[in-house]
Amino acid sequence: MAKLRQTRVLLADDFPRLVEVVRSLLETEFEILGCVDNGESLIEAAMRLHPDVIVTDISMPRLSGLGAVDRLRESGCSSKVVFLTAHSDPDFIDAAFRTGAVAYVLKTSMATDLLFAIQEALAGRVFVSLQGIAAQNSREPGLRG
Repeated sequence: MAKLRQTRVLLADDFPRLVEVVRSLLETEFEILGCVDNGESLIEAAMRLHPDVIVTDISMPRLSGLGAVDRLRESGCSSKVVFLTAHSDPDFIDAAFRTGAVAYVLKTSMATDLLFAIQEALAGRVFVSLQGIAAQNSREPGLRG
């Protein structure tokens, strides 16, 4: 019987320690194609490697994750995109989904949400780390939890 191909994932974040944590969370379930540390490298690697899933931060040097994903979409890249970020602001969430992302995970929730978010993305469903966002927003003035 032929072995099923593992889902291929490309990681993009400019903090090496975080990338290693993410890699350790995902490598038992997915094939990690590589890790890049800026938006321009993300575009180059995604076009060359054709990952099934891209897990990217929003804030990166040279080109943001949002800008990189926009350019990838313009180039015809069909990889599922999961944003893994510290930004809980609704404007960032909206911007991420406007790029065609299918999941939005807060770094504070990655241990519980990231694997599930990728599985949901692969199944064609949208995922947002609501618990972390609700907790973050409940600390902001004028918002109730």
